[in-house]
Amino acid sequence: MNNIFSNIKGDKVIWATTALLAIFSFLPVYSSSSNIAYLYGDGSTFNYLVVHFFHLLLGFCLLFAVHKIPYHYFKGLSILLLPVVIVLLIYTIAQGTTIEGSNASRWIQIPVVGVTFQSSTLASVVLMTYVARYLTRIKDKTVTFTETLLPLWMPVFVVLALILPANFSTTAIIFTMVMVLVFLGGYPLKYIGVIVGAGLLLLSIFVLTAKAFPGLLPNRVDTWTSRIENFTNDEDTEADYQIEKAKIAIARGGIAGAGIGKSIQRNFLPQSSSDFIFAIIVEEMGLIGGFGVMLAYLMLLFRIVIVATKANSVFGKLLVMGVGLPIVFQAMVNMAVAVELFPVTGQTLPMVSSGGTSIWMTCLALGIVLSVSVKREEQKLSEEKDREDENPLDILSEAI
Repeated sequence: MNNIFSNIKGDKVIWATTALLAIFSFLPVYSSSSNIAYLYGDGSTFNYLVVHFFHLLLGFCLLFAVHKIPYHYFKGLSILLLPVVIVLLIYTIAQGTTIEGSNASRWIQIPVVGVTFQSSTLASVVLMTYVARYLTRIKDKTVTFTETLLPLWMPVFVVLALILPANFSTTAIIFTMVMVLVFLGGYPLKYIGVIVGAGLLLLSIFVLTAKAFPGLLPNRVDTWTSRIENFTNDEDTEADYQIEKAKIAIARGGIAGAGIGKSIQRNFLPQSSSDFIFAIIVEEMGLIGGFGVMLAYLMLLFRIVIVATKANSVFGKLLVMGVGLPIVFQAMVNMAVAVELFPVTGQTLPMVSSGGTSIWMTCLALGIVLSVSVKREEQKLSEEKDREDENPLDILSEAI
């Protein structure tokens, strides 16, 4: 055991927070899986708990492996992996998958192992790393907008265009995070405004095209518009079913909650173990549990900012912000949906919701963050060793 801990490097608070979220996740996942087990399984939630355990185990193996890689290697890896994720996204659109009778064209089935994988989450991590790499190259240089079109914005818009038809919420989150990253990277503000305007224009063209030719993208655009209309409409409709059940669960939780395993709305709330798991947490553990989960993500955000601030290179700073901020942002979106601050998005709660892809890609991103913090620790130890090796007479002469 000591051997394992001696090999764990990097920010200990991030390690501890991630581990606590993973351990905590067993309670709501085990409780909220009962409805899925009843509808699609044999009525036993134990199998879902075992699957969740193996998802977390593989995720932490990935986290451990990635945090051992020197972070400057991710510059080259992002260039190599960007074409790979583009091919994966094209394959995802072409193949699609039907899960539990509904269209799930954001997923692909991995042959042999029979596991489904959401390619857009991998694309998000790779794209943010690629953008961080490019911003590092142009740091302190005067660039024109046309110079950045092909190397920076072309890959961004290609990836987003391939994700958009099946997953608007993920597209919006990635686009927002890219805008935040280029702003932090010192990209000219007037150019950012141009890109935001171009993005909104292209989205409008896409929606109008989908409305004019509904056979191209059945159900997806209608689903987006109906969710936004239901969010802005105060009248109760059948489409409000999910959010109404989530609010009932939160109201029933009160301050201290109904008790672990005593949720009622898990039997009625669709996606109770993934998209709406926060509502189940509040129902069973009350506002105390809900605020506890929120504080965990805020602690994660705080440590991500600390690691970025202390990073010894511009790439390290941008890399940490690029892959770290989306984790916290996605968590806040998930919680905001449960309390009806956002329309229904289908975003999971990182490291807590069930689902292998979400857990694995969160661990991948955190591994990259920890890789940067490892480098800082090594540099700090090297500086301390150099000070210890200095001749006391040299130190005295320097002081004089």
